[in-house]
Amino acid sequence: MPRPSVEAERREQILRAACEVISEKGYKALRVTDVARHAKLSTGSVHYYFETKRDLVHAAFEWNFSRSLERRKSILDRHPNARDRLHAFVDSYLPRDDETAAAWRVWAETWVEALHDPDLRKLNERIYGEWRGIIAEIIRLGQAEGLITPGDPVLLANVLVSMIDGLAIQALVGSKHMTIGRMRSVCDHLLETMSAEPVQAAIG
Repeated sequence: MPRPSVEAERREQILRAACEVISEKGYKALRVTDVARHAKLSTGSVHYYFETKRDLVHAAFEWNFSRSLERRKSILDRHPNARDRLHAFVDSYLPRDDETAAAWRVWAETWVEALHDPDLRKLNERIYGEWRGIIAEIIRLGQAEGLITPGDPVLLANVLVSMIDGLAIQALVGSKHMTIGRMRSVCDHLLETMSAEPVQAAIG
């Protein structure tokens, strides 16, 4: 049996490969042999960690979300105030580079499959709850700093998340009316409407 550290590395290797295949071919066309080839492993090695294709795909969807948050941790630490963090956080979700676009395509496959899979609906609910919670907390902190307009942070987070999702899907399918540049402009417009002057400046 592989050592724990090797198992963890191998498992991540497989999940990364699964997300690559899902992004390229979609869930329906995914085969375990494709994942094994991308991971440079045998099919038996993949089945050692994931008994069925369903187990593999569910784990890959969750890994895709976790990886997405990990890539953005530095963003939250890099900016001095919540308003700048919110702008940078949203900007990082524009599907303008290969890695982000691939992650969005996996998300789109998650949503489609969740229409027919109760377990994926639960996964989507939990994951989206975490993402909305992160956005709402940034907004809440920005309001406390006087940099984001007053209002229900959860409601504002839902507006922002829903807008990003809809725009990203249009951009991913190559809409002439919603390019990456136009998506950025729309996001910037909403964020500007959510911005407020610092309390000190408003008082002065």
